Formats: sequence, C-alpha cells, structure tokens
Amino acid sequence: MVWQALRISIQVVSIATLLIAIIGTVFAYLLAKRNFRGKELLDAILTLPMVLPPTVTGYYLIVLLGRRGLIGQPIYQATGGSITFTWIAAVAASTVIALPLMVKAARAAIESVDPQYEICSYTLGKSESETFFRVILPLASRGILAGIVLSFARAFGEFGATLMLAGNIPGRTQTMPLAIYEAVASGEDEKARWLALILTGISITVVYITNRLSRPKSSPGYAKSANQKNTGV
Repeated sequence: MVWQALRISIQVVSIATLLIAIIGTVFAYLLAKRNFRGKELLDAILTLPMVLPPTVTGYYLIVLLGRRGLIGQPIYQATGGSITFTWIAAVAASTVIALPLMVKAARAAIESVDPQYEICSYTLGKSESETFFRVILPLASRGILAGIVLSFARAFGEFGATLMLAGNIPGRTQTMPLAIYEAVASGEDEKARWLALILTGISITVVYITNRLSRPKSSPGYAKSANQKNTGV
C-alpha cells in the first residue's frame, strides 16, 4: 500500500508539474511583460488557491469539473464519463493548488531580466517568440526552475482539494498525503510513519534544490575584483 500510494503520487505530480511549468510560465510572462485591462484581477484569481482553504478550492473545482459542473457536465453528456474520482481529478487539484507558486516565482524571474537585452534582440530583428526563448527564458531559467521545484513539492503534499475532487480511493486516487490520513485514522502507525518519512525526505530534497537554484551565480569579474581588494592589489 505504501508503494502504491507513492506510485500514484509520482504519476499525478509528474503530470501536474509539467502542466504547471507550461501554464505558469505563460501566465507569468503575460503578467510581467504585458499591460491589459483586468491584469490585476487575473493575478488575484491565479493567487486565490494560495490563500483560500484547500477545501474551498476543491469545492470550486467540483462546481467547475463535477458531473453537473460548467465543464464537467458537457464532458459527461458527450462521453458518459466524469472527471471526478479519477486520477485526472487528482492532477487537476494538484495543478490548481500549486500553480500560484510557479506564477509568482516565474514572474519575478522574468521581471528581473534587464529590458536592454530584449531591446537588443528586437533591434537585431528577432521576433517576440525568439526573444522569449533565446533571451528571456535562459536569463530567467534559475527562477523558473525554482518555481517548478516548489510547485512540485506543493503538488506532492496536496490533500484538501484532492480529497474533495478525487476522493480517497486506494489504488486509484489515494496519494501519499491521503494514505497518511487514512493510516492515522485506522491506527496503522507504522504505515503512517513510513509514508511521513518518505514525504519528509522528498520535501527536504526539494527545499535544498530550491535553495541551490535561488542562490545567485557568482560573477567571475566580481570574484576577481573582490580577491584583488582583499589582497591589496
């Protein structure tokens, strides 16, 4: 059961992280580089899952994706299937809950890129997409990667919205946080201990990687200048 929950968590979080990386970077770029009506409202909506209780976010996801939801009902009428209580629902919940971390980190990284580099790119005849992929993305890559790693960790630990939308079905939707909850509730202390230790180990690794990515690269010129200053040269 421990490894089954771990397998489902890895499957759910891997897909969620891929979606978060793509969607989060797109939204971050729009918020960092574009001015449009409703920009602050969009930012507020994207940030909501970070401040709302996960159960409230889960409720909104049911309203949206449930069998009678705005999106879920047409899908049910067309296919006879429902997103709720499937691993896809767990992916949706993890993606929505962790997306704000990605957007915030990626937006800050993109905004930190010196606009002069973009101007030079446009002056050389490069398009906006070429400038993004060849100039902005490489320069902001460390911050974006940090956002991806943090989002991975948040998605891995998601509980409330997943329980609301996907349920707690062993072998189908039961991720590690849900398995820990069930183990504690049923008095399976050893199982809960192992699950908690594995999840803690993953979280520590993720935080370590994030700290490494967030650390600014040392500049060779700065290091040489500092060395000369210290040696009195």
